Amino acid sequence: MAKSRTELMVDRLRDLHAAGPGIEASAVISVDGLSIASSLPVGVEEDRVSAMSAAMLSLGERISVELQRGMLEQVYVRGKKGLVVLVSVGTEAVLTSLVREDARLGLVFLEMRRAADELVGLI
Repeated sequence: MAKSRTELMVDRLRDLHAAGPGIEASAVISVDGLSIASSLPVGVEEDRVSAMSAAMLSLGERISVELQRGMLEQVYVRGKKGLVVLVSVGTEAVLTSLVREDARLGLVFLEMRRAADELVGLI
């Protein structure tokens, strides 16, 4: 039996975790703040992650446009225990990943961009 689009997206998120050293969890979220697919750890509220990601993406896009920085590519927040990185998935979604503090960001950004490019075709 063929996998659903959601299952294919979750598989791609798991592949991202394996390929991107330091990426602990990820979710694909619509620009409206609805979860499309996720691979989040137990105890992380999917709805809360979705709402915050959509808000961050919206604010990031507004800042980028208002300050004439061009099309938004990514947004990230660094905390003492790691990062939250958002990368746009086309115009309809965002890929949000929880990243360890010691992760090599260049590799994380590269792998997230690759995953986002593949996820566009599944949305």
